[in-house]
Amino acid sequence: MPKQENGQREDSLMQNDLSESFEEEFRAFLGDEEKLHLFDDLTKVNPVTTRTVLKCLQARYRVNLFYTNAGCSLVALNPFQPFSCLYSPELMREYHVALCPQDLKPHIFAVAEQTYRNVQKQMDPVNQSIIVSGESGAGKTWTSRCLMKFYASVAASVISPKGNETVERIEKRVLDSNPVMEAFGNACTLRNSNSSRFGKYIQLQLDRFHHLTGASIQTFLLEKTRVAYQAPNERNFHIFYQITKGATAEERLEWNLPEGAEYRWLPNSERNLDEDCFEVTRGAMFHLGIGRATQSNIFKVLSGLLHLGNVQFSNPLDESEPCELEDKTKEFMKTTGELLQIPIEELLESLRIRTITAGKQQQVFKKPCSRAECETRRDCLAKVIYARLFEWLVLVINENIYTDPSVWTSFIGLLDVYGFEAFPENNLEQLCINYANEKLQQHFVAHYLKAQQEEYAAEGLQWSFINYQDNQNCLDLIEGNPLSIFSLLNEECRLNRASNTDLFQTRIEKALSTNQCLSRDKFSKKPNFIISHYAGKVCYQLAAMVEKNKDAVPPELIHVLQNSKDPLLQKLFPVTEKNQNNTKTQNRAAVVTVVSKFKSSLEHLMEILSRTTPHYIRCIKPNADCKAMTFRREEVLSQLQACGIVEAITISAAGFPVRIPFQSFTERYELLRKSWGSSKKRVWDKSNSHPAEKTAYLDSAASCTFCKLLFF
Repeated sequence: MPKQENGQREDSLMQNDLSESFEEEFRAFLGDEEKLHLFDDLTKVNPVTTRTVLKCLQARYRVNLFYTNAGCSLVALNPFQPFSCLYSPELMREYHVALCPQDLKPHIFAVAEQTYRNVQKQMDPVNQSIIVSGESGAGKTWTSRCLMKFYASVAASVISPKGNETVERIEKRVLDSNPVMEAFGNACTLRNSNSSRFGKYIQLQLDRFHHLTGASIQTFLLEKTRVAYQAPNERNFHIFYQITKGATAEERLEWNLPEGAEYRWLPNSERNLDEDCFEVTRGAMFHLGIGRATQSNIFKVLSGLLHLGNVQFSNPLDESEPCELEDKTKEFMKTTGELLQIPIEELLESLRIRTITAGKQQQVFKKPCSRAECETRRDCLAKVIYARLFEWLVLVINENIYTDPSVWTSFIGLLDVYGFEAFPENNLEQLCINYANEKLQQHFVAHYLKAQQEEYAAEGLQWSFINYQDNQNCLDLIEGNPLSIFSLLNEECRLNRASNTDLFQTRIEKALSTNQCLSRDKFSKKPNFIISHYAGKVCYQLAAMVEKNKDAVPPELIHVLQNSKDPLLQKLFPVTEKNQNNTKTQNRAAVVTVVSKFKSSLEHLMEILSRTTPHYIRCIKPNADCKAMTFRREEVLSQLQACGIVEAITISAAGFPVRIPFQSFTERYELLRKSWGSSKKRVWDKSNSHPAEKTAYLDSAASCTFCKLLFF
């Protein structure tokens, strides 16, 4: 079994690489720095160390070479400036028609073409997945967007002229899903001007002729709290800025968005981003079947949320009376009611009065809410509307791009999830985001770093195991049974009392003290815990974490939304839910928490990935400031160390690049028996070197010889 190193990464890794045995080779390799940029495959680097890999990447970055093969992965460095020639239709075509795409320069199109040809070859597992990972701002969303354009182009290039119109319609809709999802699900953060605040797995569906027939989108954990709260120097979702900047004079009157008006939930609106283009979003929505009338309805509701954010409450003179509206915000409340088509009296009551049902007789009591409770309800109303709207948009998009399972036979999946995050203040959202990244890192470790080496050992091949960092301890801390942070969070949500953060912190420390990945910031006055993730330590604040996990929506808010006269809100909150909400929301034990739902959806995703052939694109952020052509070695080094790239390169360099099931191997090359006798016998002997062997292993020289046959 391979030796596994758990816990924190060692800061001295670079120094440890340079042991005396490697010192001479290391100096010889770096002796001619002018040639380092020529290493387009890091498995050719000798010796393979963190420092030599870093040097090669830096040298390639200087000469505008942003893609480098790294064994089973493709390393993608973000240039932070446009290079249109890198993603042109002509270049897509070049990679698609190439006899052997691996002979061309490393590129995301080479990975895309490899997955497409794998589907054509129908070798198990036929379905493919491209896992795009990296820190926030590393370029994951852009990479996924380009991959989708490539597949749309490939589908259009192979279809018969008779079906061109149908395919163009399908590919247009698939591509148009991107700007809509980004407008409603992306936002400007401290680290990225177009940060995905949700995760998505896009399944591109192919028929038996390998033509693109449709797609489906699965989403994960929208950061809906951003609607009502934006950290300093960050922004709300793009769509809010698009409607306030791009609406026509007539639409401004209809949506009550006067030019120059200020909204509390619309910070940093003076910043102009490329993502603020309203017409692109509207055009994409139209092509996806969302007509102008429905669009106008959506934007009117969003305008209502902006006005709702300006509503402020003041403490009443008598505590037995409901909170009063501040005089300057009364007009905002009136406008909110008009835009959402809810009578202002009903809207005010739902925000200021709590209904309590108690006793066997189900007696109903009404209690005025405190000022803080009123503000919480206001924010909750905005979040639940936006979350339902987002879910409905995904449903509409899927209805317009999905194909019946009887039509398609295989798929290529593109996974684009939020990058690893560590902000000055981290809460439940960052915990879930970083947990998702831990699961993906475990998939990489299990599929490649661990599985590849264990496969060689099982086949009886001579192999020296290579150390790697396993993140299982961290995952046990977050999601393990019976005790973990998630289980303690859920248990706290089931208790019939208000959460005490100090007591909860003590419970976490006592229950999970044996896990080395857990610690605490002892100098902070705020209750917290620190997790040592594979990508670094993150301090999480416990304040409001339990409440966020409950994600409770007061039944009064659902009721008032169900009674709205607005056609869109009637779709989002159908009356059929009324009885269910009135009964089950009072039952705390029946509450399904945020982490439970997220963990379940993530496990479903991992099951899908486990049944596909995975391909990895590691996006690297050259600098934290997103400056063009700036390469900061320390920042790149930490990312290389965290994701196990050097270990993967080492295993790939020492291993066999091509592994084919022996039965498939003999069937595929049976015709070569006569014409390639002696050479074939040598490969045959190598592949039968162990009695239990079930796979034909080809080294790099043999794989080059067989390259044409493997692809065609």
